[in-house]
Amino acid sequence: MRSVKRFLGRSFFAARLDALLMRKTAVVVAFHRVQRGADVSDGLTVDPRAFESYCEFFRRYFHVVPLRALIGKLEQGRTFRRELAITFDDGYRDNYENAMPVLERLGLPATFFVVSRWIGTDVVPFWDRELGVRHPWMTWDQVRTLKKKGFDIGAHTRTHANLGTTSGAAAQDEIAGARDDLEQALGTPVETFAYPFGGPDNMTDFNRQLVRAAGFRCCCSAYGGTITWKTDPFLFPRVPVTTWHLSPEHFGLDVAFTRPEESARPAKTAGLADLNAQTRS
Repeated sequence: MRSVKRFLGRSFFAARLDALLMRKTAVVVAFHRVQRGADVSDGLTVDPRAFESYCEFFRRYFHVVPLRALIGKLEQGRTFRRELAITFDDGYRDNYENAMPVLERLGLPATFFVVSRWIGTDVVPFWDRELGVRHPWMTWDQVRTLKKKGFDIGAHTRTHANLGTTSGAAAQDEIAGARDDLEQALGTPVETFAYPFGGPDNMTDFNRQLVRAAGFRCCCSAYGGTITWKTDPFLFPRVPVTTWHLSPEHFGLDVAFTRPEESARPAKTAGLADLNAQTRS
């Protein structure tokens, strides 16, 4: 079935049917790691060559813009025209070493959501620990270099907390504290937020209000969905890119046939369901 979707995806974009089906929508994609030796069972890692193929695909078929540009359009009630924003979660060092050069070469903007208390540390999160691996985090100098090069930095909590179960002062510390950490380290305002794990049950309505109160302009999920002018910036959908998709066209086909209203609930494509089952972000 996946091979059939890959073929259909190529035909779909070759015929430019995307221009008709997605003419008033936008998409935000979410990557995690960009490393060699990507494994389907991993769910978080994309090979550098595959990443470059995705970026070339995005540049060919979408208007690639910074995430803040999409937020600005939502705030102004403006219609979308196949815009796409690229984002990364967590702050893995390979984002700097492998993804940044590709983005620079192709002239593509991106937003990096980082876990502020993990940057420059040796913390090993449970999903890596369970696999017996360790993937290093960026240093603060690397995060600052991304910012100086024109990329945006967003918050992803202080310690990758599950905001579906964290509440009260602890949630406030994870949300507002992450913004404080980043602004102190970067010396510039930080206005975008993506919550860890990214599922519908990983964020409460109360904590979403804490995100708004902390001064952020959006609250990004990661369980699929496209964006229209009606989308609430604090119910901001993103589509994870994983090795389940056999090609950028396969990925694009799934996105093209996702209805905008699905951004309010878990996406139903097999690839996203597989990622959600792993409860990793």
